[in-house]
Amino acid sequence: MEQEVQIKPPVEVRYRKELEALQASDTGKKPINWKLSPRAVRTFILGSREPLVVNGEEIPVRKKYLGNDALVERCIITLAGNRGLMLVGEPGTAKTMLSELLSAAISGTSTNTIQGTAGTTEDMIKYSWNYALLLAKGPVREALVPSPLYVGMEQGILTRFEEITRTPAEIQDSLISVMSDKVLNVPELGEEGLLFAKAGFNVIGTANTRDKGVNEMSSALKRRFNFETVLPVRDVALEKQIIINEVKELALENQISMPVDEDVAEILAATYHELREGISSMGHRIDKPAAVMSTAEAVSVYYQTMMTAYYYGDSRMDLGCLVQTMMGAVLKENRDDLEKLRSYFQTVVRDKGGREGGIWDSYFEAGKYLKSTFWTAGSPCCILR
Repeated sequence: MEQEVQIKPPVEVRYRKELEALQASDTGKKPINWKLSPRAVRTFILGSREPLVVNGEEIPVRKKYLGNDALVERCIITLAGNRGLMLVGEPGTAKTMLSELLSAAISGTSTNTIQGTAGTTEDMIKYSWNYALLLAKGPVREALVPSPLYVGMEQGILTRFEEITRTPAEIQDSLISVMSDKVLNVPELGEEGLLFAKAGFNVIGTANTRDKGVNEMSSALKRRFNFETVLPVRDVALEKQIIINEVKELALENQISMPVDEDVAEILAATYHELREGISSMGHRIDKPAAVMSTAEAVSVYYQTMMTAYYYGDSRMDLGCLVQTMMGAVLKENRDDLEKLRSYFQTVVRDKGGREGGIWDSYFEAGKYLKSTFWTAGSPCCILR
């Protein structure tokens, strides 16, 4: 029988061996209902220099979050307290990944999640009803459909609220009483309608600071959370390493047997870093595109180019295809950004190609495609040659 392959296994499945090894060797102090101690949670996310030895088997624990270590420590301590944790920052700064890692390590599951959208209702946050059972048996617990928040309170586990600011402000505020009193009232159930949160319950929210279609959180709700700002990666070498690590994982999960070209990862990291910051490594000012030039987008651009090379080419990265794929990513917000991308290639990339030669010179030649491009909605971002 063919084994079922998941597109994106949850964190607790992907890193099951590491979590089991940490749980077996964990001797630290644990908050009530936590699977791991804060020290072990930190090790799971930030990695360990030495592998763990369990039943004679060495199990390495690799670093999964390449960012601010102190931020991770503060997040863990916040979740051990009585306030929720709100991760804010630009899109693509690994807020969701960090919330998944925290949930898997602390509660053993990362899937107890509310996805915030413009269509999110209070029922989706608190509870709803199975109307067939409601009509047959009346308002009983069996007829109630618990939300992830309800499940988190009932079981004493973390609830993740993704992109909370996409939810209408008046719906967001339905969290205030729950976060304050740790009690959820279901009036239809009468005397049995009070759900008191078990120890271990808390909420991790994520919110984008630079995005369209977001709603400001009320001051009352903000006071129920500790805020941590997740900043974009400032170091090109670190951004390159993130691209390599993430692409390797994607390739492994999707059975793409093709090595990651570190030189291509480096020029992609440098391009995204310079366009995001608005300044080149030589100190020249650059017009910043309107699009979010996040590390997550850089990973997507590399991986799409890799798939093209794997399925259509000779398993070697094509810089021409990389440029075309990147153009599609950059122009998704504003077609005027094409001129900014052209300018970047004509100044920064041309200069690096002249000074360093090699792959930067090939990158500049590939960028000449942008000169003859007239972008329209629906134009292909990668053309096979």
